[in-house]
Amino acid sequence: MRATGSSTTDAIAGIQARVKAGLVQVEATLDEAVATADPFVQEAASYLVAAGGKRLRPTLVLIAGHTGDPGDPRLVGAAVAIELTHLSSLYHDDVMDEAEVRRGMRSANARYDNKVAVLTGDYLFARASEVTASLGTEATRVLARAIARLTQGQIREVRGPGPGDDPVEHYLAVLADKTGALIAAACRLGGYLAGADPRVVEALTEYGERVGRAFQLGDDLLDITGETAVAGKAPGGDLRAGVRTLPVLYLLRAGGPEAERLAAVLDGDHDNGAVSDALELLRRSPALAEARRTAQAEVDAARAALDGVPAGPVRTALQEVASLVLDRQV
Repeated sequence: MRATGSSTTDAIAGIQARVKAGLVQVEATLDEAVATADPFVQEAASYLVAAGGKRLRPTLVLIAGHTGDPGDPRLVGAAVAIELTHLSSLYHDDVMDEAEVRRGMRSANARYDNKVAVLTGDYLFARASEVTASLGTEATRVLARAIARLTQGQIREVRGPGPGDDPVEHYLAVLADKTGALIAAACRLGGYLAGADPRVVEALTEYGERVGRAFQLGDDLLDITGETAVAGKAPGGDLRAGVRTLPVLYLLRAGGPEAERLAAVLDGDHDNGAVSDALELLRRSPALAEARRTAQAEVDAARAALDGVPAGPVRTALQEVASLVLDRQV
């Protein structure tokens, strides 16, 4: 048994080493992908690339690639295309949310202006599509569908729930499109391009979808419970933007004086004292625990989807990623 445990540990360490090496290639290729003859365009396009980030999506492409041939050079290209798409969405999101901080620094729209941020996001979408075109028709189709879902989710978020729609169900559908779709595409492309069995590719896709939802729900919790150094932005940003995240929706659904106080902040009372009071209210509310349970259910569903991936170090590595999604608050 000890030998088996040691062998598994060594295998996971090998995956980690290969993924780390792959991410070095991804960073170099990201820099190449945003290079252009226009110095200003390159500066704007490189702004969030240089800011770094978790690189969760490229990491998942590379881990999923271990279900087949992890040495396939197309995996790095897929990881780059996925990350460019993600970065593009951040430029657009910050304009929509009127955000001032991203990854611990001024957001692109604050650094430049909204027009430049939107156009830079469009430029990165185009570069992502160009990179994906070299990976084949199926890879292009997968990314295009993910971008369509991502954009659809943004539109649905802007419009809000319609008459008779449950706000909680509407919100969960929005985040599935905005976050679940691209992470699902990352896992799918990793398995597909590496030549994994089609059934494994489907399992990876479901896993990515669930991890993506859990990741966004984790961000919702982090915006309430986290510290600026952890989240990369001050807590309460969603409240100031009037965004009704899951903990907020659960509290509003419960009704009562606390819901009324929270609604006032969401509707425009952005005085720092009011926002701080609303954060404390949410931290004490059962709504926060309810939202955490919903997020945990997505993590559990992601881990269950991995039953479709052969037992071994790759499945273990992916399980560890899923388990860490909600641990970013500490």
